[in-house]
Parts: sequence; structure tokens; C-alpha cells
Amino acid sequence: MSHVLELFLELAAVPSPPGSERAVADRVLAELRDLGLDATEDDAGDRIAGNTGNILARLPASDPAASDGGTPIFLCAHLDTVPPTDDIEPVVEDGVVRNARDTILGADDKSAVATMLAAARRIVEEGRPHAGIELLFTPKEEVGLEGAKEVDLESLESPVGFVYDHAGPIGEVVLAAPSSISIDARFTGRAAHAGMHPEEGRSAIAAAAHAIADLRLGRLDDETTANVGVIAGGTARNIVPEHCTVVAEARSHDDRKLADLVQEMTDSFTFAASVAECEVAIELDDKYRAYRFRADDLPVRLAFEALAACGFEPRGVRAGGGADGNVFTARGRPCVNIANGMTRIHSADEHITVADLDAMVDVTLALVDAARRA
Repeated sequence: MSHVLELFLELAAVPSPPGSERAVADRVLAELRDLGLDATEDDAGDRIAGNTGNILARLPASDPAASDGGTPIFLCAHLDTVPPTDDIEPVVEDGVVRNARDTILGADDKSAVATMLAAARRIVEEGRPHAGIELLFTPKEEVGLEGAKEVDLESLESPVGFVYDHAGPIGEVVLAAPSSISIDARFTGRAAHAGMHPEEGRSAIAAAAHAIADLRLGRLDDETTANVGVIAGGTARNIVPEHCTVVAEARSHDDRKLADLVQEMTDSFTFAASVAECEVAIELDDKYRAYRFRADDLPVRLAFEALAACGFEPRGVRAGGGADGNVFTARGRPCVNIANGMTRIHSADEHITVADLDAMVDVTLALVDAARRA
């Protein structure tokens, strides 16, 4: 069994929903320190209501005195997964890692965590030359990239970075990702007995339902999506519901389209509340900003060179989701998202092949080699 597979099976078996990554973080810290690396953890956990901060470990350049020492890079993966709904029991069947139970596997993003650690061990034990590598592990990515937003970029020495957090075949490099805004609407009506005095009530659920019926949801065009993910309200079967909360989001690669769509959605909520004689309080949260890379940008060139060196055909793609790379890129540290072969993430059919786990270690080493020559 390869080291990366062994690590992944171990990490995947440990639940780590957002805010509860401590057990996985401790295992990562132990692995880093076993390699002789000085790993630090910041206090982001305290600021984002979690039990784990951002973990950073640095491999200093193998020849810092060299005048042509290349470009230092940082690699990033997140420690959390979407919440599992059952136990996680990773198994290998016909070269594919799956969960034997009916819930997520956690390849998103523990396959990347294992890849980074396994590649770091190869670099250290084989004495491979490099221009400087930083390993960054973040918490609470799945609920809005919260850990990444708390990273002190001054603590990073590398000008460019890479995340392996795109569900697709190895070779895909995300050249564009969308902006995302979350929309929380809390409807307030008036409670009343549903059988004796329903006319005295004002149904917050009915108001929310009318608003949702008017929304344009799903894929609106090739750049824009919208979704209502959670509806919660009411207290009992025989009470006209006084409260109802709707949790929604909108995403687009075009910020003007996104702004117009969010306004359209908030207008729908407001109008439906007024018609139902209810009130609505709306909260918007700018979760992350879009980015767009060119083919000749340094991190893209390095990614393409590394993938080609490992026998993969590099190709730029546009993604529909965000990743920690959105945060770093928006703050002036270009960070490219590279597909690592994980499939059907966030579902009970999530899986990744052993071959892809092994291949991504090779891609990482090739990326390190390309950066040393850059």
C-alpha cells in the first residue's frame, strides 16, 4: 500500500465537519513534525467559532544561496468535509476508494491533504531540490472559506499557490471561478390557532413559499446559478407559523449579473412578505469573489508544465464552485485550483481511484520541479 493511500484511508475515516477538525488537524501536525518540519497553528479557530486554526509548515529552499533558485510555492488543502450522515468506513474495491457506509467519503478534500503530506515526505526523505514549499491546511472551507479568510498572508513567503479542490479528471486546471453571495431571509408573521382562528394568523411559511415560487433557480445561464438550500419554520401542526427562514445563494462569473440576480431575489422576498402582511429581514454575505486566469499566468504555466510532465493533457476549465484559491487570489496571491480525480463529492457515491491518489503525488513533485526552474 502506498503512503498516500495509507494516509488517505486513515484521514478519511475521521469525521471532520466544519468547526470540528481537531482530530484530523492533530494527525496532520504529527505527520509534519515527524518529517522534522516546524508546523504552526494560528488562532483562527477562536475567530470563526471552530476548534482548529490554519496550519502552516515550511520547507526552506534546498539551496537558498542559489541566484536562480526558482519560485517558492504554497500548497493548500482544507481539513473539513461536508457533515457526514453516517459513519465513514473507507474501503478499496477494484482500485477505487469508497465509503462502505451510506454517506460521504471525504475525498473532498482529504485526498489533497494526503497528497501534500505524501509528497512532502518524498521531498524530505529523497532530498529533492526545490525553491521553497509551504504547506497550508485550512478549517471551515465548506461553509464559506472561513479559515482561508483568516490566513495572515504576510506569513506566507510564496508568491503563488495551488489547491487540489476541483472534482474532475486529472489534467483540468480551473482558470475561472465565480463570485458567490449567500442570502438569508427571515419571514415574520403572526401566530394563531390554525383551526379556531386561522384568519387572525399571518403565515410566514406561506409568504416564504410564494417568494420561492417566483425565484429563478438552477442554472440560469452558462455563468450564473441560484439555489434555495434550506427552509425552516413553524412550531406545530395546528399553529399558523409565525416564523420561517429561507437560506439561499447566488453565483456568477459576471459580478454585474450577480448583483442584478441578488436584487431580483431580495425583491421577491420583500414583495411576497408584503402581500402576505408579513415582515422579512434579509441578510447578504459576500462569500467569495470571482477570478479569471490567463494561460500565460505563472501558476497556470507551472500547473500545465507539471501535468504534461506526468503524462496528462492539461486543459483550462471554468468552475461553478469556489475554493480557498478564490480568497488568496482576491488578496493578491494567485492560487490555481487543480483537479485531482475525486468524483461525485458531497454524496454517498463519492470516490477516488488509488491510481489518481498516486498520480497526484507525482504531479506535486513535478510542480515543485517546475517551480524550481521558474
